[in-house]
Amino acid sequence: MLEMKELVKKYGNFTAVDGLSLQIPTGSVFGFVGPNGAGKTTTMRIMAGLLSATSGSILLGDVDMTKNPRLLRSKIGYMPDFFGVYDNLKVSEYMDFYAGTYEIPYKERGAIIDNLLEIVDLTHKKDAYVDSLSRGMKQRLCLARSLVHDPELLILDEPASGLDPRARVEMKETLKLLQTMGKTVVISSHILPELAEMCTEVGIIDHGKLAAQGTVQEITMKLTQKRVIYVRAMSGLEQAATLLREHPVVESVAENTADIAFSFTGTEKDLADILRDLIMAGIPVVAFKEREGNLEEIFMQVTGGEGV
Repeated sequence: MLEMKELVKKYGNFTAVDGLSLQIPTGSVFGFVGPNGAGKTTTMRIMAGLLSATSGSILLGDVDMTKNPRLLRSKIGYMPDFFGVYDNLKVSEYMDFYAGTYEIPYKERGAIIDNLLEIVDLTHKKDAYVDSLSRGMKQRLCLARSLVHDPELLILDEPASGLDPRARVEMKETLKLLQTMGKTVVISSHILPELAEMCTEVGIIDHGKLAAQGTVQEITMKLTQKRVIYVRAMSGLEQAATLLREHPVVESVAENTADIAFSFTGTEKDLADILRDLIMAGIPVVAFKEREGNLEEIFMQVTGGEGV
């Protein structure tokens, strides 16, 4: 588990990170969301050992990352927003160079490099020069580079920045694969819908503080204290609406020609009971689903409308 405890970073009289505390479970993909200047990048740079905290701690397991920088570097992989590549090197040479910086024995490097290039789908570019790669391929190469020493934690700052739609899909698939490998991934992005798709949890930071944390659905529930359920049936919508209005945990019902939406404040059992009652009333229900939380709406509500 990654745990931050009362993390503070000050620059003179300005506080960039203000008592930030949160827990990120092992094997999760955690998204940092916040307006420009909220403290996301500062926090990630402290996690990566590039900045020192004014106070507080970051624990990876039982290791205090703020006090053990050498051990820290063996446990994390960091991919910054802006990164450099050595254009006069081939992809395999580029990976070999970084494997050497982590003191990986020469005899072991070939197998490690082949495995990582397969993970990021660059095996076919092994002998290509780095400067011949597309931006999306360079992003995936830098992700492979950050994995060369098999870190426990990956810190990715805007990994999908500037990528075309296809490259973004490829990046998401790679992150899913890393999660199945047990890696903990911390990621920031300005592309909120895609962040919601990639992450198991998100944390919204505002003015250096944690404003909300959880799944998109959990945060939505905390903010609104209600859920919206959509019902579609082959017939009997008026009957369904009447039945729903009589249910004690249904707050409101909105009808249209195709479906019904109702706001709901009960438990999962109550929701199951409502679906059972509709079916037992002979209503041919073909869809019964909850509206998914919208990360952009949540972000605007939590931060008071400040731009990401």
